[in-house]
Amino acid sequence: MFATPAYAQAAGGAGGAAAFGQFIPLILIFAIMYFLLIRPQQKKAKLHRSMVDALRRGDQVITQGGIIGKVTHVREDGEVEVEIATGVKVRVVKSTITTVLSKTEPAAANAN
Repeated sequence: MFATPAYAQAAGGAGGAAAFGQFIPLILIFAIMYFLLIRPQQKKAKLHRSMVDALRRGDQVITQGGIIGKVTHVREDGEVEVEIATGVKVRVVKSTITTVLSKTEPAAANAN
C-alpha cells in the first residue's frame, strides 16, 4: 500500500581518504595512551629490575610488606636472605624488594 521503491545511492568518490580520516582519532588515542601510561610503566619496571639485580650482601632494604632488614645472602634462584633482627633471617623473593635504603660498596680488588 504505502511501499515505495528504494534506490541505491552512488558511493562517494573519496572513499579511501575518508576511511583513513576516521582512524586518525583512534591512532591519536593510542599514541597518547602509549606516552602517558605504557612507556612510563616500562621505564619504572626496568629501573626496579636493575635495582634488584644490583642487590648485594650488606644492603639495607624495604620489602613490599614494609619489613626493613639487611641482606645477608643473595641466592641465584631469585631469593635473598634478609636479617630483620639479630639472629632472625627470612628468605624473601627478590622482586618483592621495593627500596634499597643504603648500598654497600664492593670490596676493592687492589686495596693498598
